[in-house]
Amino acid sequence: MTTMLTESQLDSQADPANAAAPAVVPQAPVKAPARKPAAPRARSRAVPEKEHKVLAQPGFVLHSYPYKETSLIIDVFSRDHGRVALVAKGAKRPHSKLRGALQTFQPLSLSWSGKSEVRTLTDAEWVGGLLPLEKSALLCGFYLNELLVKLLAREDAHPALFDHYVATLNKLAHGENAPIVLRQFERVLLRQTGVAGNWSHCVVSGKTVQADGIYVVDPEQGTRPERISDRAPKVSGKTLLDMEREDYSDPTTQLQSKFLMRYLLAHHLGGAQLNTRQILIDLMQL
Repeated sequence: MTTMLTESQLDSQADPANAAAPAVVPQAPVKAPARKPAAPRARSRAVPEKEHKVLAQPGFVLHSYPYKETSLIIDVFSRDHGRVALVAKGAKRPHSKLRGALQTFQPLSLSWSGKSEVRTLTDAEWVGGLLPLEKSALLCGFYLNELLVKLLAREDAHPALFDHYVATLNKLAHGENAPIVLRQFERVLLRQTGVAGNWSHCVVSGKTVQADGIYVVDPEQGTRPERISDRAPKVSGKTLLDMEREDYSDPTTQLQSKFLMRYLLAHHLGGAQLNTRQILIDLMQL
């Protein structure tokens, strides 16, 4: 027997909105987990810089200038700590122990301490062993000091350069040929500070320069054959080989090495003027 559906029953089945909604079962509220109290943040504390103490360090005064009424700031060249700035407290007082010791071109035993860039000189003793520089040799000594002040970074040790500086002062004090002594020091200075390599090595051929060849020493790249457009000093291969051997007996080597070193130093000084060089040029044609 077929059951007939009324019109209202058919409409209720066709329209889902009219269908009976399923029963919703109520759920118990879920409690959020209790939060742990945040740990207090630890305050960052700056680690105090350790005081730097140096005792009985071989060194020389390169330059000094007044500081306040009774003190000096001195720029020293030490064997194991390089160039260091020190304040010499009370050094200008008449009876100060430091007053007579802090002279240029005199071997010293220096002690200092401190944490800042300018440390405090605690002791300076004259060691001796070198003749004093006089006349033109004294000007050459000031030229060496100016080069060191302007080309050496602070606290960058160069023990080999220090030893060569001592040997150079000794040569100047004994009256050796000043232009040759200065060329030798300039070359060692550039090499020890890492801005010069072996100039007798051609970077183009990868071989030793030819004595009869003409070359240019590029301050950044090294030695290469000359070009027509070059404005840098042109030097013979023989001059470069002589400089590597520290043989300046040839007058041509002396002349070419002078202009070469003047050109290279000007480049690495970045335009800074050397006050003592002009005086030396005027007096000795160095």
